[in-house]
Amino acid sequence: MKLTPDRLIPAKHACYYLHGEDRDALFESAESLLASPEGEAQTIRVDISEINRIELESKHQGLFGGTRCHALIRNAESANPKQMNQLLQLVDHLPLDTRLVICAAGIESRKALHKKMIGLAQVASCQFPRPTSAQFQTWLREQLEKSGLKLNAEAEMMLAEKLDGMRQAARQAIERLKLFDGGLGEKMGVDVVGDLLGERSPAELADYCRAIASRENSAISILHRLLGDQKVAEVQVLSWLQMRFQNMLLYLWHAQENPRDAAFRAKLFGDMRQQVPQESRHWQPNELMRALALIAEAEIKLKGASVEDKPVVIERLTLDLLKAASESI
Repeated sequence: MKLTPDRLIPAKHACYYLHGEDRDALFESAESLLASPEGEAQTIRVDISEINRIELESKHQGLFGGTRCHALIRNAESANPKQMNQLLQLVDHLPLDTRLVICAAGIESRKALHKKMIGLAQVASCQFPRPTSAQFQTWLREQLEKSGLKLNAEAEMMLAEKLDGMRQAARQAIERLKLFDGGLGEKMGVDVVGDLLGERSPAELADYCRAIASRENSAISILHRLLGDQKVAEVQVLSWLQMRFQNMLLYLWHAQENPRDAAFRAKLFGDMRQQVPQESRHWQPNELMRALALIAEAEIKLKGASVEDKPVVIERLTLDLLKAASESI
């Protein structure tokens, strides 16, 4: 049974299978499905390696609090064959008064688990495709309007580009923008958005991105200052880094057709018009694609798919990017 994201709530089914590339939207919907309007359900969140807990908790429902059990599996896409069989058995024999929400963000369509899950009649499946940049910008504009905030066109584009697809980070940015606005309803520009996205140390964030993009080992010491001394949030570091690599890849793509017009077509502004073309000389397109894949993996870990501390995730990403750079020399 296939559903669209707008038909998931209110929850009417016992078992849901959520998949797709838009991880933020997927997990937001999963949490909504996990919630109980009456507040009487016992809720648990487990990794696929802890799947046995669901059956155990559902057997003891009512002993501690709620009479129902709502369970969420965070990373079904990582299931090995044994865990896949356990999951399928759980779905086939789901205990009474249990709601199961299975999250498989980014799972490959050719995987056996995915094919089996979408083929089960008792499972409501829903796909969350990654939004296009235009869709994300539309969504962001709607969120800004709901919050009563006003940005000029350039500032809105800057915010959308730096947080492309990252809904949770965008919501956090909007909440912080309210502090800049002060309830006045005045239109804000790129100076405010720039300060917001790197509010503790925008200059050093720029230095870090420049060092990584230029394949310089000094990025490691800069990162330690950012996370340790400046207390910059890991998600801010990641959003800046992601945007830099996306800019380089987009620039190289346009440069293949028309080098003279590439910076304009890539929508680079400010210092980026000079820096990105220079930095892109250090990378091949396939290397940038690999780097963006590493960044995407780090984003997943920052959102809870890893037991590593967040600073460790960013440090490991930095080392992996520099290691990839040294291996290609």
